[in-house]
Amino acid sequence: MENRVNVFSQKLQKMIQCETVSVKDVIQKEKFARFHEVLKENFPSVFATCSIHTWEDGSLLLKWAAKAPQGEPILLMSHQDVVAANAKDWKHAPFSGDIDKEGNIWGRGTVDTKGSLFCIFQALEDLMNEGFQPTVDVYISSSSGEEIIGPGAMAASKLLQDEKVHLQLVLDEGGIITYEPLAGAKGTFAMIGCLEKGTGNYKFIAHGKGGHASAPGKNTPLPRLGAFMNEIERHNPFTAKMNPITQEMLTRMGKTMKGAQGFLFRHAKAFSPLLTKVLPKASPVGNALVSTTIAFTTAKGSDGLNVLPQEAFVTANVRFIQHQGVEETTKILGKLAKKHNLEMQIINTTQPCPIVDFHSEEYHMLEDTIKELFPNVIPCPYAMTGGTDSRFFTPLSGNVFRFVPLEINQQQYSSIHGVDENIGIAALPKGVDFYKVLVRKCCQGNAHRKDT
Repeated sequence: MENRVNVFSQKLQKMIQCETVSVKDVIQKEKFARFHEVLKENFPSVFATCSIHTWEDGSLLLKWAAKAPQGEPILLMSHQDVVAANAKDWKHAPFSGDIDKEGNIWGRGTVDTKGSLFCIFQALEDLMNEGFQPTVDVYISSSSGEEIIGPGAMAASKLLQDEKVHLQLVLDEGGIITYEPLAGAKGTFAMIGCLEKGTGNYKFIAHGKGGHASAPGKNTPLPRLGAFMNEIERHNPFTAKMNPITQEMLTRMGKTMKGAQGFLFRHAKAFSPLLTKVLPKASPVGNALVSTTIAFTTAKGSDGLNVLPQEAFVTANVRFIQHQGVEETTKILGKLAKKHNLEMQIINTTQPCPIVDFHSEEYHMLEDTIKELFPNVIPCPYAMTGGTDSRFFTPLSGNVFRFVPLEINQQQYSSIHGVDENIGIAALPKGVDFYKVLVRKCCQGNAHRKDT
């Protein structure tokens, strides 16, 4: 085991040291080509065996073809790109790949998501070197622009759709293995994302006459925008509604809780109406689990300290829940904007993803794999409040799961997009073994033969 940890950590170290910060609307062909060379060096069997499709932006789609396919293919996903990091705020340089005395490897991407990308590639490398022959096609999709909503994942999905591929299972980033993911839930849980909300960005514009700030009139652009935002903050315009994923998550977590909260959660189905009222008031996360949310993110007024703006605006990031999607949300926001004499522009929107059935055979296979590798961990479906590249693959499969088989503590989880991102190197072998076992399970039996 110790040798595997050392070998694995050195490979991940090289991946971290190759900086892959994505920049919106900028193609960085050479940067990602260098990263591909690191991958080829780390995983020679994978690159010698798989067919490889590369896009101009550096996104990858690899296919390990079965010689005599006996079922539907599977797709494993993890993106290559990372967000920027300010080195002066870090204990270890963000692209150093330093390994400390406690056995943690530091650097941007260790958690999000080069750690899981390493595990996927290493799992296939091991299987190939062991002589394993898949009975279903195995794909790896790794975009270079997940952090900037780049085109890579969408292009890969379109390619597979054009080839009439239907996937048995898709597994992307999302939930992790962690202790007490919800306050009071005294256990280690494997959080399996089965619900992904949609994402949208809106711009609200207030027009005015402008003029000198020494004699301001009423209802100038900025106060109107302020009143609009204040009304939304004080009176949430969106409807909370319990969904089956959140209900099941609360039920399972409730079994590890004590007192009234534990009783309430254990019987989440019976107390669904009460929980629907309580969760939005309990915390921002609680609200996000059962409702569409809106966050105001950028703003601009005039360019002068003593000048009234002729035009001011704010932007808002919206996360659409399945029961109140793009169309209804847009109507609600449009009505409020009109009330405050604002112009509303839709920058972009994506619909909420279909909810995945946690009673399905594929979900149970995922849970069985978790229990086999992590016997003391409780598998648990949950509603993701963030977005992933996997949303582009929902036309290809009804079993699109968001889960990374790595044990992450709260500090490490909080470091995503923040400072001091790191992961324990001891988590890597089990992560690799998880993907190996999952691939083997997906190749077993005739449940997903193409003629069924």
